[in-house]
Amino acid sequence: MTAPTPPVLPDARLAAGAARLAARHTGRFSTETVQALITDSYTQLAATARVSTHLVVLAERWTAERLDALEHLRKRPGGRKPQVLFVCSHNAGRSQLAAALLAQRAAGRVRVSSAGTTPAATVEPFVAQVLTEAGVDPSGAFPKPLTDEAVRVADIVVTTGCGDACPVVPGPRYLDWPVPNPQDAPIAVVRQIRDEIDAHITDLLNSLPTT
Repeated sequence: MTAPTPPVLPDARLAAGAARLAARHTGRFSTETVQALITDSYTQLAATARVSTHLVVLAERWTAERLDALEHLRKRPGGRKPQVLFVCSHNAGRSQLAAALLAQRAAGRVRVSSAGTTPAATVEPFVAQVLTEAGVDPSGAFPKPLTDEAVRVADIVVTTGCGDACPVVPGPRYLDWPVPNPQDAPIAVVRQIRDEIDAHITDLLNSLPTT
């Protein structure tokens, strides 16, 4: 399958997204930096996309996350919330479950992101279902590639027993949770995986500062 061809700025759709993000980050990132980043986001997402219908929207959303991460990195450690990054191979199962569950249970205490070393095209259907059953809205979840800035900004990097190596940089705390892979597993097994991840999240939350 041939990947969608990335639009080149000033493509109207990407340019409009870049303009919105540049306005949000006035005084922090130049328009040219935002344009370069949104084009890179689109290119990386397009490499694994099955269809290109929503790629521009997803590229803008992911670029917003990347810009927020870079801005977060500039803050002194004492003046920011802890950032937790979940990583698995395809960012379609375990890391999505963990990120969504932590974001719900932390209730704003931490910043949460997820990524994959070889991201899939979509999130596993049963993963979305078991999150919905747990009261978590999975509609905004989509697989994203692992980037250097995502690791640099993280205070805690969690791999999920997938055998993938993360870039190791000074600063973050690294954890590995040996969790089974939900890919192609029946719904009952995916529910068990969700609950196992949730138990790890309880331990993680208990290890974080209370303020």
